[in-house]
Amino acid sequence: MQQTESSERFRRKAIQPEEAQQAIVNSVRALGAETVGLYEAWDRHLAEALIAPHPFPPFRRSGMDGYAVRTADLLQAAPGSPVELTVLECLPGGKAPKHSLGPGQASRIMTGGMVPEGADAVVMLEMVAAEERDDLPCVRIGKAVAPGVNISEIGSEIREGERLLPAGRRIGAGESAVLAACGCARVAVTRRPRVAILSTGSELLEVDEPLAPAKIRNSNAPMLAALVRELGAEPILLGKVPDDAEAAGRLVRGALSDCDLLLTSGGVSVGDFDVMVDILAQPDAKLLFNKIAMRPGSPTSAALFGEKLVLALSGNPGACFVGFHLFAVPALHRMLGMDGPTHLEFTACLGEDFPKVNAYRRYIRASTAIRDGQVWVTPTGDDKSSLMTTIVGADCLIEIPPLKEGLKRGHPVKAWNIRR
Repeated sequence: MQQTESSERFRRKAIQPEEAQQAIVNSVRALGAETVGLYEAWDRHLAEALIAPHPFPPFRRSGMDGYAVRTADLLQAAPGSPVELTVLECLPGGKAPKHSLGPGQASRIMTGGMVPEGADAVVMLEMVAAEERDDLPCVRIGKAVAPGVNISEIGSEIREGERLLPAGRRIGAGESAVLAACGCARVAVTRRPRVAILSTGSELLEVDEPLAPAKIRNSNAPMLAALVRELGAEPILLGKVPDDAEAAGRLVRGALSDCDLLLTSGGVSVGDFDVMVDILAQPDAKLLFNKIAMRPGSPTSAALFGEKLVLALSGNPGACFVGFHLFAVPALHRMLGMDGPTHLEFTACLGEDFPKVNAYRRYIRASTAIRDGQVWVTPTGDDKSSLMTTIVGADCLIEIPPLKEGLKRGHPVKAWNIRR
């Protein structure tokens, strides 16, 4: 593989982060669907919208333990002159009523029980006095109640034909409950994206290898694998490749047939041994961008090999982490059929002075706290792109716009939530 001319490495046109994100989203598509059992669907993403097949509750349901009554019978009820009603039956949950209520009648009912015809309210157990008269059970009620009290009407929570969950929605505990209530024993979910992860650099060691002079362990691969899993995708660890463009190129092309997205870390800067620059410059690659107007991670690059996206992230751990959230997350969201913003944007108070002056936007790894009713975001350490310890505890990215002077503590800043 012919190495790219050194001068080409410096002639890069920087695009804005939003342009890079849009180029990525435009280059991928939602993956196909597969059907799994409800208990295997947790943490997956719906492949199609859920439309309610029936109302919920499907019958008039009691919200209390008490007595189903006709409110017309209680119009004159008062503490000193209670109304007496004959009890027809007891209705625990799961039992259909045998009797409709007529004037002067009531039915004992439990929470969740089916309200009998003729009843239009349920009086709480604490409001009645039960007794027998002429060997028949009866209750005395000393207070009038309004129609509809303690009754959930048919479809009061879910209407038949209602769109309950959109396609792309992640299935959590609440979604699982709704799916079960609608009888969805089998669920159509989007296939998990298969994300290949390749680390470049002759300086890299595997995690279980002892340290050696000029060598460091590969921390980016496990970090990226964890991030991929958090998003509901499947990581495929390809290991590491030395600074050899031929070897890296073979590995990249070989991996593309077995993945939906390839993430690389390292090899995208302007050095003589940055192999991804050469690979993305090959004739069979459609380069989307190779520089972004941001810090850290400005050399972040992306290209298409056929229909497969290769996203080349910085080898510096901090920059790699930021690049994943800004550019890999939108790609994976699109593959999973998810709509809407990839990260929740919010405004917060800056937790400490930020003295740096930048020509590009800067994304700072930070942690969130609420103090005195205000949201504060504080950098998790120095924002150097080479630092990985600042990733620990980071739950947001602070966006610092291009500035001619620094920002003081308490200044309002835009931030992006990166915790799922």
